[in-house]
Amino acid sequence: MAETNCSSNIVPYGADQTLYLVVDSFGGGASPRELEIERTDLEAAICELMLGQFNDPVRVIAYNTLEHWSEDVSAEIALEIQSRCDMDGRDLPEHIKDFVERSTRRVRRSAASSSGPSRSLARFGC
Repeated sequence: MAETNCSSNIVPYGADQTLYLVVDSFGGGASPRELEIERTDLEAAICELMLGQFNDPVRVIAYNTLEHWSEDVSAEIALEIQSRCDMDGRDLPEHIKDFVERSTRRVRRSAASSSGPSRSLARFGC
């Protein structure tokens, strides 16, 4: 397993942007795997998930330190991945199926029980 640099700062000084952290499971528990600083945007997180760059993604956390918020956006990311695969007319890649199913289970349940507005990635620039 690769060593992580605990002193690295993935938030650029003065940055007012939303960054994404993919929590990846390595079998014995969950540990955070940081994307490279120049690739911490929404599109990079989605692309790397779709390309299988993670062992077993557990969740995706979006955060903005300047605005002082963080949020689990796993369901929104999973729905976006599913939508892209549907638009391209292809099946979900095997390596991402579990993440998409786990992450969207709660959304599917609440959508079946309510007709209220659904959340989207619009807040995050998608």
